[in-house]
Amino acid sequence: MNIQRVIGTIGLLLVLCAAVVSAQSSKNETHLRTVSGQVTDKSENPASGSVVFLKNLRTNAVSSRFADKDGNYKFSGLDPNADYELHAELNEERSAVKTMSSLDGRKEMTLNLKLDKKKN
Repeated sequence: MNIQRVIGTIGLLLVLCAAVVSAQSSKNETHLRTVSGQVTDKSENPASGSVVFLKNLRTNAVSSRFADKDGNYKFSGLDPNADYELHAELNEERSAVKTMSSLDGRKEMTLNLKLDKKKN
């Protein structure tokens, strides 16, 4: 075997490995989940500036986001194999807790939250 043939074979193997890694990375990203929605007050008005809490029930990690001026929030890059709990808070009010189940196969979910309870 000559050296050019060996170098060519190694180069081809490197290209194939890079393609497999790239395809696997893209495949993993497409399986991640997103949840978004709107936070409203008792009168159905957008609750701008409310804080939305997302808890991963598998790891107990909690993330939070501020709702925008229209009361909208969004969490992305969520593990499809974990269950999540969401709720919103603003001043002395909070919403009911809503759950995202790992058994629900939707990649994008909309969960609206309504501030209608007093915080404990």
